[in-house]
Amino acid sequence: MDKKSFTEQVLASEQTMYRVSKSILTHDWDCEDAVQEAVTKAYASVGSLKNEEYFRTWLIRILINECYRILNKKKKIIALDDTPEQAGSDESYSELYSAIHKLDKRYRVVVVLHYIEGYSTEEIGNILKIPSGTVKSRLSKARKLLKEELA
Repeated sequence: MDKKSFTEQVLASEQTMYRVSKSILTHDWDCEDAVQEAVTKAYASVGSLKNEEYFRTWLIRILINECYRILNKKKKIIALDDTPEQAGSDESYSELYSAIHKLDKRYRVVVVLHYIEGYSTEEIGNILKIPSGTVKSRLSKARKLLKEELA
């Protein structure tokens, strides 16, 4: 893959990358860091990509790993704006987005990948390295939890 096609693929995936990172991380600056680091790592290891057809899936997997790395690094640090009183007070997000963000991260990621980004259950299974049956059960559980939250 040459630089131009890499750049085109990354730019085409920009919104997807932001939404996926936002489903895992809370703050925009963490999302920006995760996306930037994922693109850098992808560019450095683009030679390991066997089939360019799976570029987006490969890139999203790198991004998810980077998001989890950032979460693990910050796990022991509790920022003032992460306290429960402040978590739901941001009015700039819709009620649905807030409900999605309240889900456990394993449900949140599959919801964003499936319903917002349009990935199939098989593709999500490949990205997350879990069976597609697990993806389906997580989607079912997430729908149930969202229905309860939004009712």
